[in-house]
Amino acid sequence: MTAPLAPPGDDGLLARLRCHTPARIGLGRAGPALPTAEVLALALAHARARDAVHAALDVTALEEALRARDVVPAVVRSAAPDRATYLARPDLGRRLAPGAAAVLGPLPRAPAVAVVIADGLSALAAQRHAPPLLAALRARAPERWGGAPSVVALQARVALGDEIGALLGARLVVVLIGERPGLSSPDSLGAYLTSDPRPGRTDAERNCVSNVRPDGLPYAEAARRIDWLAREALARGGTGVALKDESEAELRLQPLQAPSLPEGETEKG
Repeated sequence: MTAPLAPPGDDGLLARLRCHTPARIGLGRAGPALPTAEVLALALAHARARDAVHAALDVTALEEALRARDVVPAVVRSAAPDRATYLARPDLGRRLAPGAAAVLGPLPRAPAVAVVIADGLSALAAQRHAPPLLAALRARAPERWGGAPSVVALQARVALGDEIGALLGARLVVVLIGERPGLSSPDSLGAYLTSDPRPGRTDAERNCVSNVRPDGLPYAEAARRIDWLAREALARGGTGVALKDESEAELRLQPLQAPSLPEGETEKG
């Protein structure tokens, strides 16, 4: 039997590239085919992606994780009655189920920002990453996020946030939603920001920060970008094509801070 061959240049460029990306590059070969280990790894990744699409959100566990961070959410459903319908009828995932609006009654009205945590196409992503991301946002800018009403939405598409935001009278809605799983990331979370939310908004009127997860965009960096967009959206009154993400440029322009000295010490000339 022919032993699997290492990819060309395995000790050089390809080996270095594999240290920086989960992409399937330089997989080697066994005769004219891929090594069995790589074929099985691809099949496993595909199975995980399919499972993520069909998995249900554990609402109880999510509520517990949010309450542990002093967030008490309302829970609503879209007009899609089950997962199969949700996948077959995207339009139903964009509007609330009958009677769902009443669930929002106890939440504050006319907030600057409202947060919607949606299962989307990966409930796993919302389950794992929405609570720590929301905690990072609240820690970064409590004046914007500390009092923001939060809603957990089931069988939800991004546009469901428009109806929720409109019912709450929010100036800005931020939807934290599970993104379509990929073969290297079944649990990627996206954040969609929409100014003046109301039914009928288009994707051109939204900003998106995607791939939020420890192996992608870390929580702290995602919170920095999302908060910058939220701050500017509230100041300028627009998102999407009306708001270019210039958070990186602002970060480069910030002056470097001198390291702080221990208490009681003074800088020596």
